Amino acid sequence: MTHDRVELVIFDCDGVLVDSERVYCRVDREVFAEVGAEFTEAEMAELFVGVSHTRLTALVEERAGRRLAPDWQHPFRPRYEEALDAELTVVEGITEVLDALDVPFCLASNGSPESIRANLTRTGLLDRFEGRVFSARHVPHPKPAPDLFLHAAATMGVPPERCAVVEDSPYGVQAARAAGMRAFGYCGGLTRADRLMGPDTVVFDDMRELVGLLVS
Repeated sequence: MTHDRVELVIFDCDGVLVDSERVYCRVDREVFAEVGAEFTEAEMAELFVGVSHTRLTALVEERAGRRLAPDWQHPFRPRYEEALDAELTVVEGITEVLDALDVPFCLASNGSPESIRANLTRTGLLDRFEGRVFSARHVPHPKPAPDLFLHAAATMGVPPERCAVVEDSPYGVQAARAAGMRAFGYCGGLTRADRLMGPDTVVFDDMRELVGLLVS
């Protein structure tokens, strides 16, 4: 299949730019258990990587067998901040990719603008994405709906068919496909390769390979 030349690369944040999914999943598992929802490590990677806050809460409530208060995670926030402050790093190879790209790039994440900004600041990536950060808060529906990617492309002035999306979750690659964009599924983190595979999707496990894949 031939593709239009890529004119914009849209990066997810957690698990693609910053290696935060491992931190979130570990702390999430502790927090969920404290509110009565026990999950295995395998379930954490399977169910929670890339989900919106609404979906996350629904899964926890289902397992706990009860409704949770709207701000149920608020008391635990310092625990997340402490873990991220101590452990968060960039995804290996991503700075080399950003240095090598010869087309514009931006960020589109289901995370909140506050958490995105904090994690970019922690890892020294904020300057690279200043003014080009898009959160699901900006659109009616989060991933796996295409809204966020379409909003990012429209704001950046690039047609969807000339955009490439770099994702590490099934929700993200589904959203990219729904938006009519090429998907690049990074399986070097918590998500298995088979969960990212599908039409018009390239799956890879070394972030340094990305620049070559974009032009192939």
